Amino acid sequence: MGPKSERVYRTIREWVASGRLKPGEKLPSERTLEKELEIGRTQLRTVLAKLVAEKVIESYARSSYRVPSRAVSVERPDDLESWQIHGERTVYDNRWVKLALVDVEPPGVERFEHHVVRLHHVSIAAVLDDQDRVLMLWRYRFVPDKWGWELPGGIVDEGEDPHATALREVEEETGWRPKSLDHVVTYQPMVGMVDSPHDIYVGKGAQHVGDPTDVEEAGHVAWVPLSDIPGLMARDELMGSGTLVALLHLLAARGEGAPTASA
Repeated sequence: MGPKSERVYRTIREWVASGRLKPGEKLPSERTLEKELEIGRTQLRTVLAKLVAEKVIESYARSSYRVPSRAVSVERPDDLESWQIHGERTVYDNRWVKLALVDVEPPGVERFEHHVVRLHHVSIAAVLDDQDRVLMLWRYRFVPDKWGWELPGGIVDEGEDPHATALREVEEETGWRPKSLDHVVTYQPMVGMVDSPHDIYVGKGAQHVGDPTDVEEAGHVAWVPLSDIPGLMARDELMGSGTLVALLHLLAARGEGAPTASA
């Protein structure tokens, strides 16, 4: 796509990501989009076809589009009881990790103390280029004692917006500045015992601004074809839950499957 089409593509994606266009909502007519976005009909239809292929929008009638409803059919039970939390005491605390014993009482079970590890809030970013390659780092992690591919990311500083963290970490660790990033999901990587919210962001396009400035975290920087990801997963060369969550999201958005055990 040319510069004008790329601009319109990013604009409509941002409308969906920001909630300006809500799930189930119709897009303006092609004529309205042409006028508002200053683009020709042929270029617009190319952009819309790409967004449909990526499942950002869906076509439901002649020249009509809408944001997928993301409807959920399963019902949430409303007759279950939560655990009661009676208190918490700190066992160990420093700037990186806090270990606590939480006094809990599950329904129908005698109360007891449960270990909880509290870690930092983290942001991770998957940045794609116009060749469907994702910006990654090949680096060593001493805890599992292995090398592997990771997405850039890091700790959200106190008072910092997670989106700003994602932008900052990509630039510091890779030397590339993302054009934009959209939030995908916030999740907990080990919800039964560890408290560490992880925010996942995805974006397309980046500008090279220099060498990585975070020497400790930097590794070999590369643009890895998204089509290589299932193979890297099968070879156990992807490290970190945030990397896996973000990459699986990108593969799912393109209708690609993960490798089987025999791959």
